[in-house]
Amino acid sequence: MRILNRYLWQESTLSILMIMLGLIAMFSFFDFIQELENLGRGNYNIANMLTFVLLSIPGHIYEVTPVAVLIGMMVSLGTLGRSSELIVMRVSGLSISNIGFNLAKIGLLFTIITFLIGELITPISEKVAQRMRIQATDAVVAQDFKSGLWVKDDKSFINVATVLPDATLLDVIIYEFNDSFKLTSISNAKKADYLNSRWKLSEVTQTQFNETSKTDKKQIKTEFFNKANWDSAIRPELLNVLLVAPEKMSAWNLYAFISHLTKNKQKTTRYEVALWAKLIYPLACIVMVILALPFGFLQQRASSTSTKIFIGILLGVVYQIMNRVFSHLGVLNDWPPLMSAISPTLLFLLGGLTLILMIERR
Repeated sequence: MRILNRYLWQESTLSILMIMLGLIAMFSFFDFIQELENLGRGNYNIANMLTFVLLSIPGHIYEVTPVAVLIGMMVSLGTLGRSSELIVMRVSGLSISNIGFNLAKIGLLFTIITFLIGELITPISEKVAQRMRIQATDAVVAQDFKSGLWVKDDKSFINVATVLPDATLLDVIIYEFNDSFKLTSISNAKKADYLNSRWKLSEVTQTQFNETSKTDKKQIKTEFFNKANWDSAIRPELLNVLLVAPEKMSAWNLYAFISHLTKNKQKTTRYEVALWAKLIYPLACIVMVILALPFGFLQQRASSTSTKIFIGILLGVVYQIMNRVFSHLGVLNDWPPLMSAISPTLLFLLGGLTLILMIERR
């Protein structure tokens, strides 16, 4: 039994790694072609472009691993099926469930690899890649509105015209309100740097609106400060969402950002869906093993390797599309985030289990 398990692991893992290498090479080539548009902007040169492509590889590994597991499993099982090795295994007393359980361990291995890459490597590599490109092309971080980035922090509203890649803020306006939601002050700062767990403002002009008790009119007072401290719950880590797409952020950073938005009574659906997807997506590797297993027993003689690859790519594309569609529908319709994130994986799992039961009953 140990020899059989080792043989299945060797055949399946090799096929998965070869398919994964091909997919990563293809996506990296597409990145290279796309980055040619930025070549020559500012100081963006060939070295920067190649560095950006290399730093994008961990993100591609995270995205393609479930698809590579599906296609690799279909190819390896198809090869075993055509040579009648799967039939010999079944005649020897192994059921499809026994074979599937042994192969599911391979899916578990790639689940762990996918989760670790998505948590520890992809968020860092994506952030470094985006910062490098922004600095080389003399660009700024993307802004939410034409008026800049708007952030709510407790009773304050902050408007930032420009966010630099190192989280330095330029042209900051802070609108502070009291418990009655009346404007108490407006602070304009040319620059804000995060040092020693607090923001340091430079060239600050502060306008205060103080109400008089008798006339209920506001007294306006304006002061100028070369330097000022600003205590805020906003941290540079929270601004990572401007550099890295929510789907590629780490689960911890997503949780921190969701907590910040919740505290400030802002909508969190998109980030909750991304958080649940971050936790569930690696499990798709196990589901893909279950889905691929029946194809080793269907039309063993007639199906060629190219057919298996085509079907695997088609199913992988459908899975990725369903993930995107359910995520967007969940955000638009305020579906429960867990349902939006898990539905495609559950549907594929049910499809795989149904095919296995059909083959077992033959």
